[in-house]
Parts: sequence; C-alpha cells; structure tokens
Amino acid sequence: MKVKRIRDLREDKDLKQKDMAKILNISQQQYSRIENGTNEIKIDGLIKLSEIYNVSVDYILELTDEKEPYPRKK
Repeated sequence: MKVKRIRDLREDKDLKQKDMAKILNISQQQYSRIENGTNEIKIDGLIKLSEIYNVSVDYILELTDEKEPYPRKK
C-alpha cells in the first residue's frame, strides 16, 4: 500500500529519506520502498513515525484527515 502521507510528513519536517531510515534503523533503500509502496512498514515503525510527526497512526494510513493523535498511555 502506498501511503502518500509518509512522504508528505517527512518533507514537511525538511527531513531526507536517509534521516528517517536512520531513525527507523533501516536502510535508505528500505525506507524509499516504504514511501513508494513496494514494502510495507512494520507496526513499530508506524508507531515511531506517529510519535515523530505527532499525528495518529490512522492519519498516516489515510483512515482519517484528523492529524491530532490520540492520548497516549502512560
């Protein structure tokens, strides 16, 4: 599944693919494939992205247009 918002969120923060790959502990090529929809992102990576961008996982997956994240468990 190609998720355009992953790329849009990265670009909004002025980050490069290699920056995000390093944060997610994957190669730049793997990250590029995630943005292009060739590879799927793992759940822990998806959660990490939602924390970095301060949005809900549903927003990243384009299930909602509401950016506001849900309250996190303590």
